[in-house]
Amino acid sequence: MQAARICVVFAIALFAATTLRADKVRSDFDHSVNFSNFRTFMWIREPVTNEPFAAERIRKSVNLQLTARGLRQVSEGADLAIGANLASEEKHTWETYYSGSGWDWGPGWTTTVEKTYDVGTLTVDVFDAKTKKIVWQGIGIDTIPSKAEKRIKDRDKQIEKMFRDFPPVVRETD
Repeated sequence: MQAARICVVFAIALFAATTLRADKVRSDFDHSVNFSNFRTFMWIREPVTNEPFAAERIRKSVNLQLTARGLRQVSEGADLAIGANLASEEKHTWETYYSGSGWDWGPGWTTTVEKTYDVGTLTVDVFDAKTKKIVWQGIGIDTIPSKAEKRIKDRDKQIEKMFRDFPPVVRETD
């Protein structure tokens, strides 16, 4: 009986820890596109968000990643067009705590507490400005910290991860 309770407590703690830290970043691209032909970019859709300063910070962070990769921002006639969106969703998890008399888990009590937290999804779309077709997309999903400084730092890291392999290189198969 003791082992079963210990396993339950461990499983709940592990689930809660992995659920609350849901940092996931992925990207995908059109493998038929030669990204070496692109030299310039411009924004066609600013990041949409309900956070007052987030849109400008996201735009600056994406600009930093693109310019670090040799692209130049222009106001019109760009090779690439950039759009972004930030959405958030409230999530819930439940944590159960057990109390017993020492390691024998004798008579005691249990308490279950609901934890509420926000998860944000940042999507950055890159289009070929001439064909208006999407050529690359990055998506980042993570919990949203309550402190502004932590949100800024986490979002910058997320965007950096997103663009880690940008521009993608299509490798010929034998």
